[in-house]
Parts: sequence; C-alpha cells; structure tokens
Amino acid sequence: MLRTPVPGPILRQLIASSTLLLLTACADTPASAGAPEPAAAPVPPVSTTPAAALESIAPRQDFGAWAAQFRQEALAAGIQPRVFDAAFAGISPDPAVIAADRSQPEFTRPVWEYLEGALSEQRVRTGLANLNRHADTLRTIESRYGVDRQALVAIWGMESNFGRVMGDKSVIRSLATLAYEGRRPQFAQDQLLAALRILQSGDVSPPRMIGSWAGAMGQTQFIPTTYHQHAVDFDGDGRRDIWDSAPDALASTANYLQSSGWRLGQPWGFEVRLPKGFDYAQADMGLRKSLREWRQLGVAIPGDSTAHDEETASLLLPAGHRGPAFLVLDNFRSILKYNNSTSYALAIGLLSERFQNRGRILGDWPRDDRPLSRSERIELQTLLAGNGFDPGSADGIIGANTRQAVRSLQQRLGWPADGYPTHQLLQKLKGE
Repeated sequence: MLRTPVPGPILRQLIASSTLLLLTACADTPASAGAPEPAAAPVPPVSTTPAAALESIAPRQDFGAWAAQFRQEALAAGIQPRVFDAAFAGISPDPAVIAADRSQPEFTRPVWEYLEGALSEQRVRTGLANLNRHADTLRTIESRYGVDRQALVAIWGMESNFGRVMGDKSVIRSLATLAYEGRRPQFAQDQLLAALRILQSGDVSPPRMIGSWAGAMGQTQFIPTTYHQHAVDFDGDGRRDIWDSAPDALASTANYLQSSGWRLGQPWGFEVRLPKGFDYAQADMGLRKSLREWRQLGVAIPGDSTAHDEETASLLLPAGHRGPAFLVLDNFRSILKYNNSTSYALAIGLLSERFQNRGRILGDWPRDDRPLSRSERIELQTLLAGNGFDPGSADGIIGANTRQAVRSLQQRLGWPADGYPTHQLLQKLKGE
C-alpha cells in the first residue's frame, strides 16, 4: 500500500480517507501512503449509482478538453507524446471511481471484527507457506534492508492476499477520473504524472498497470509517487515490477519501511495489563514513556520485554478502557506511515507474530459496544463544540482533536478519560 512518502503507502490517505474510516476503529484517522482501500478488507458496496454520481459532479469542462489541457502539462513535465497518447487511448471517466471517491459510509466495523478478518486462519496458513516458499529471498531482503520478514509478509497478505487481489482497474483511467472530477484534482494529477513516468521508464505496460479505484498498485499497493521513491528491482531483470515479481514488491516494501525508521528485531509492541485506578488519560499516541517508566506506573508488561526497557512506547486502547491495552513502539509507528490506521498497524503486528505462533490477544473486547455511526460521530462533534470543547471540524473523523475533547468531557464527568467516544457519552451530551 505504499504511497507518498509523507503519508506512507498513501493514496489511501488523501484520496480514500473516508473509505478507510470503515476499516479502522472509530478512533482511527486513515492516512496511508497513497491510500486506497486495504485488500484485506474490501470497500463496501457504494450506494450511489454511477450515473447519479456523474450527474452530481457537473465538471466545468468536458473530459476531452480536460485531457487535452493535461496533455500539454504532461509534455511540459517531460512525458513523451507517444507515451501519453498510448496511455490515454480510449480513456473516459470511470463512474465507479467517482462513486467510490464520493461515498461516505455510515457505519464502521468494530476493531475486533476487523482483526478477526485480518488474522484469519487461512491468511496465517498462506503466510506461513509464503515464508517458506520465499525463504531465501526474504532472508536476503531482511539482511539488506533491516526489516523483519514476518512484517513484510503480513503487509503482503493484508494488501493483496499475497499478490492475488491487486485491483482490476486501469491506474491511468482511475487517476485521470479523479484528476478530472475535481474533489482532489491536484493530488490526483500529481499521481497521474508519476504513473505516466512509470510507463515511460518501461517498468510496466499500460494494460498491466492495474490497481485499486484510488490508484494504488501492485502486490503491496504503492501509489505512483511512492513507487518512484521506494520501488526497487530486486530480481535483477531491469524492471521495478511490483505487479508480477514478488521479490520486487517485497523488497520495495522493505525499502519503504526502512526509510520510515524500521528497526530489525524490535517488537511492534506488547499487550499489557493496567493497574486498578490507572489514569486512562495517558492513553494518547502523542505521549511516550520508556517501558521502564510504564512499569513504574504499575503497567504489567510481558517478562520478555525487559531487554527493551529503555525503548519509548505509547499506550493504545483501540476499544477504550473496557478493551485490551497495548504499548506500541517505534516499529508500530513505521507501520502507521504505511497506512495511518491503528487498527491496520495492530493487525500487521499481530499477524507477523501469528507466523511465529504468538500474537493471541488475551484481553476481552467490549462486544456489546457498537461503534458510533458517521452521523452519530458528527453529532457528537457538534455537541462537543456546543458545550465548549474543541473537537475540530464536525466531519465524522475521530482524530486527535476529537479524542482530546472527549477526554476533557470525560474528566469533567468523572468518567475514565480514555478519549474513546461511546453511545453513553453521546446520550449524556444530548441530555445536557
């Protein structure tokens, strides 16, 4: 899912942030490196019909006029006329892409349901088989880039089911559609230019350049700009082929994670037990303490973590204080740069451990707690603002500002201040 270096595999991040909301717990704000939908959890069907979606956009110019103007810009940027013309031959806007880009899913999946799908026995078995099948290649990649092979295979499995589900849309058509319809035209246009440069380099042919509706490509779903910065030719055939070469796709992912600060052999994190009376306000990804300091606060950390006592970690409560608790380290943050969803990063960490017969969550999930819908999250944010708190924009995305506003309200009420929005909290605000 590699994408732009700023957000990590991140077409998802900018283009599909609303889609990723479905795939993360309600406390997650999607932002991956070029962020289309993760292969492990396909985007739900869009209710808007393609025709209706097209009619609602009403572009200022027809697609042919836009393409002619973009052609001039592309040629000025160094794209050869033959490359552009071959890539755009027969291209028209894709209504399904517009519908997917504009969808605003109402409901989110609870984090435990997301993890159940991500950590399925079938995925674990297939991952183990691929670890064995590609053992020599993975060993060399691990040595060269300093990224643990289990994490690479976990990302491979989550992004494309080990190369089986890479998307079936023309990347050029998808990005041209997104650049034309106007919601994030500059970002999509930058990705489109980068995709044309990939074609010009000869790494892939136009028919084979397929991906998700948002333009993420290959076995580990890179967006074009991330491809340019991190894709490598590992199998030595002269092409950076993340579509048909597993060695190239895995090594490119390792190259990306290395640039994101991955540390070989460091745990992604630990499931922990919190003491009675713990201050849940410390469950904040912006707050870091050494494992030694967390121990001093009474946090029970697995015994085999003592070798990492000076490493800094943040406390993660993906389902609030009623669910399991985790201390997450720097490698967890490296995964977040690939896909800025704590649910996704948790899935990658746990799946990589499942390949080593570990990664079982011991704590209980609050399965009676249904996540807030999108309209309920917007209502919560509106009510928080109306009561003197500052949740940021009422956009239905539970980001850092909203979590802090929730935490402040919980503290005022004398509730556990975990920053986790619940129906109980919403009803309390509505009552006031």
